[in-house]
Amino acid sequence: MTGTYHSPDVLAVKREVRATKLDPITTKSARHVFVFLEIFACEGGIQSYVKDVLKSYVTLVELADGKIAVPYKADVFLLRDGPECHNPLESSPINFHYFKTRPPALGRLKLAAQLLASLLRDRPERVFCGHINLAPMIQALCQPLGIPYTVLTYGKEFWVKLPQHEQKALQQAASIWTISRYSRDRACEVNGLDAQRVKLLPCIVDGDAFTPGPKNPALVEKYALAGAKVLMTVARLWGGDRYKGVDVTIQALPAIAQAFPQVKYLVIGRGDDQPRLAQLAQDLGVADRVVFAGFVPTEELVEHYRLANAYVMPSQEGFGIVYLEAMACGVPVVAGDADGSADPLQDGKLGWQVPRRDSEAVAAACIEILRNTEDAVGKPSDRRCDGAWLRQEALSLFGAEALTQQLKQLLSSTIEESTKLS
Repeated sequence: MTGTYHSPDVLAVKREVRATKLDPITTKSARHVFVFLEIFACEGGIQSYVKDVLKSYVTLVELADGKIAVPYKADVFLLRDGPECHNPLESSPINFHYFKTRPPALGRLKLAAQLLASLLRDRPERVFCGHINLAPMIQALCQPLGIPYTVLTYGKEFWVKLPQHEQKALQQAASIWTISRYSRDRACEVNGLDAQRVKLLPCIVDGDAFTPGPKNPALVEKYALAGAKVLMTVARLWGGDRYKGVDVTIQALPAIAQAFPQVKYLVIGRGDDQPRLAQLAQDLGVADRVVFAGFVPTEELVEHYRLANAYVMPSQEGFGIVYLEAMACGVPVVAGDADGSADPLQDGKLGWQVPRRDSEAVAAACIEILRNTEDAVGKPSDRRCDGAWLRQEALSLFGAEALTQQLKQLLSSTIEESTKLS
């Protein structure tokens, strides 16, 4: 597994996105089937990613010339979602099938039976499996029928050595889609996968929801941030998520405070690790600088990003949507230097990459950002602190239009894959 990335993948896709407009699709009509664990029943990184992919798929359908057949038709099977879930895509051309039951095992049996019936009746061109846990079932149903399938992966769920039946399901897939080069390389190394068969379909940020703007005075007062230089992290504070690096940032605060005595650290998130983090801040004499904001709903996050002078998360991410959210709000970012954040940060072009457990490196990066953003007049000397430029660059490659274009390219490539397999 490589730790430093200079692959042409990101730049090549960026050139393609900038050069190509979303032309109407003129390919032959194709039927697809998507199978997911859940999308609408709860919030999470995987769920948000899947929703974005399906929205782009709907966009491709709606872009079709009205005079020709709709090029893509799809059925979506959802194991843990029920019809009572709020589904913003319910009225789209996609057909949704819900299998939430008690006991859950019954829902899996019903899904398998109805999926098999659909495969026999409609003979779709491709089945897209939305989670590694479903891949063995998809393989068992698709292979005897000669229907190719693609497995969509997200991050750490397939970074570890998988059980043999899941490994086999991945190895037998026509292709695998994942969110970053890091996820691709790590999974291939531990599970014996051919990297050439793994395609990239990255996460995106909603540029309409996350925008720059002035600091909300009510929030400044609520968190006692008047006159402060604000560092911020959005992360789960569970013991199993210590890799997010909140403790490392707290350890960096004494050094940062020497250069910027007015610095404060706003931590958004909740979990059982918060007492340990609070005690660490107390032990280091920076408890008055750390503000634990608790859980903040997604729709309120943009107002919180606008409070920050820097977004700091020296983590080990499969991708790191939060970096895109911060940059879309015009906020400079600090990330780890050996993980999937290399993609949203474009190998350091858009932000600071530091060793994730090195508090001195985190402190140095934060001080550099705060010095560059201290003068509100004129352009900062380091372009990575130019909020307007950061937003433009982040959205050019990781906005909704970019995802739609990349999905179009991947769907087109499945035709070539199917030809090779036939």
